[in-house]
Amino acid sequence: MDNTTRPCLAGVMGDPVLHSRSPKIHDFWMREHGLDGAYVPLHVRPEGLRAALRALPALGFAGCNLTIPHKEAALAILDHVDPLARRIGAVNCVIVRPDGSLEGRNFDAFGFTQSIADPVPDFRFGEAPAVVIGAGGASRAVLAGLIERGAREIRLLNRTFARAAALAAEFGAPVAALPWDDRGRALGGAGLLVNTTSQGMAGQNPLDLSLESLPRGALVVDIVYVPLETPLLAAARARGNRTIGGLGMLLHQARPAFAAWFGAMPDVSPRLRAIIEATLA
Repeated sequence: MDNTTRPCLAGVMGDPVLHSRSPKIHDFWMREHGLDGAYVPLHVRPEGLRAALRALPALGFAGCNLTIPHKEAALAILDHVDPLARRIGAVNCVIVRPDGSLEGRNFDAFGFTQSIADPVPDFRFGEAPAVVIGAGGASRAVLAGLIERGAREIRLLNRTFARAAALAAEFGAPVAALPWDDRGRALGGAGLLVNTTSQGMAGQNPLDLSLESLPRGALVVDIVYVPLETPLLAAARARGNRTIGGLGMLLHQARPAFAAWFGAMPDVSPRLRAIIEATLA
């Protein structure tokens, strides 16, 4: 690979940012691909986001990732925003173009669907209804990914029905909002259940959802990755459902960012997964 025409320097901007696992992920790939450079955490407060982003070309950065609270704010700063990122309403990857302009993309939808396709390559997204819990920013990426993969029916549930209804209206078919009190019935006949909320995360209450109506052949995904197995996943696994945790989404969303910056699409290897899992213990 010819590294002479592009700087091998990238990072992640957030407030806070030191908790991010992205530096370990990208540093692993840089060593694996023999690149000289670094991926660094950049603590940027909201009022400094514009200046920090505009400084990337002058500092020789190929780009950066964005995390909370910058994903939405960046939309108004960047020169170009990918249509998918516009639809999701957030940017998680900034690319410095050869002319110095800044392009924003969102790879969370790719990360989500690839986290399923990688361990379950025979999974058919459009075969049976999908149930998505939550109507926040993560839900938008999951909905976009499911639609892109051909999902024909997506049942969207949120404690505040108005938020789910607004999101369903924005995305249109195949998304339909259902009342929270109907969540048990909504699981009937589903082939996929996805939790996009923080419920079940370390320090949070478990998701209030009975799996009694969920077919045992359905796949259950929780985008939470701390802990690696949430109460939802443990309950699903105990009754015989296949389960996928949120770490895969984190790892896979990083792949196209690395490729956009440095010209090579990396793999999520067992060794990399083990390294990141060790940081979550």
